[in-house]
Amino acid sequence: MAQQNAPTPDEMARARAVLDEIATAYSRRMVGQERLRTSLLVALISGGHILLESVPGLAKTTAASTLADTVAADFKRIQCTPDLLPSDITGNQVYDQAKGTFRTVLGPVHANFVLLDEINRSSAKTQSAMLEAMQEHQTTIGGQVHHLPKPFLVIATQNPVEQEGTYELPEAQLDRFLLKEIVEYPSPQEEFEVLARIDTGLLDPEAHLASTASLDDVLLMQDVARRVHVSPEIRNYIVGISYVTRNPAPYIGEERARYIKYGASPRASIAFLQASRALALINGRAHVLPEDVRELRHLVLRHRVLLTFEAEADGIRSEDLVDAIFQSVPTP
Repeated sequence: MAQQNAPTPDEMARARAVLDEIATAYSRRMVGQERLRTSLLVALISGGHILLESVPGLAKTTAASTLADTVAADFKRIQCTPDLLPSDITGNQVYDQAKGTFRTVLGPVHANFVLLDEINRSSAKTQSAMLEAMQEHQTTIGGQVHHLPKPFLVIATQNPVEQEGTYELPEAQLDRFLLKEIVEYPSPQEEFEVLARIDTGLLDPEAHLASTASLDDVLLMQDVARRVHVSPEIRNYIVGISYVTRNPAPYIGEERARYIKYGASPRASIAFLQASRALALINGRAHVLPEDVRELRHLVLRHRVLLTFEAEADGIRSEDLVDAIFQSVPTP
């Protein structure tokens, strides 16, 4: 197995400086939500996409726009509705009457950061229009391929409370997301600080932060992360975890294994590899530790370990089973 050149101390220092600048700028507007900030940065550095789930009003949209503000990036927000068409996302060909020809109008997906707000309100056909963009980083309009800019990050949100007029994301769509984060309620102290920042105007939708990082800085971080060292022992650890999700009974017992309908695909192993490298970089290391993989367990597996109806009826969460799986796999 060929090992890429390890990041140099200068590259690590530059990446660390950029990360500190982004984190500081992010904290000027966002109160708390440090776990969300880390998840967004892991997705950005890994070159993957992230799904955010929470009840309304927990600043998912604000977090996405704030991250885009901290980087000099093109940001587009798409409000998903049942009547949204695939061409509303990817683009379309429009007839130019003056010239007598068709011209291509690119859709909002052609941006560095794309926020798909309430993605589960769009139809299955519209959701599938994002598959090519998310996986291949390109769209096809009128038979012509249009490549998406680099970096490219999709941040999708969904509301688990309101089910009327929604379309549950199919497993194939969920698997395209590198990570899935559950956004929690703020503490009373954090909520008090939110009110204070509203008075100062920091949370005004029209108040944008000054960019502290460039697109080249992001590409540098992505390049450095790809060269973060992952030992064979860590790779075996990742593969073992994915294997146990597919064959849980001998490891976590028949009682809990019956709650798992399907285990994780090899995309989970790839996600662990990419995300653990990004997390190691965020923590200032040029090598991955088992703790990095463990810290990412819910983000990577909560939407890939699919549960039975019996699990839902018994109040069993995917996170509970993921924890049991990790406890059954020896740490290197």
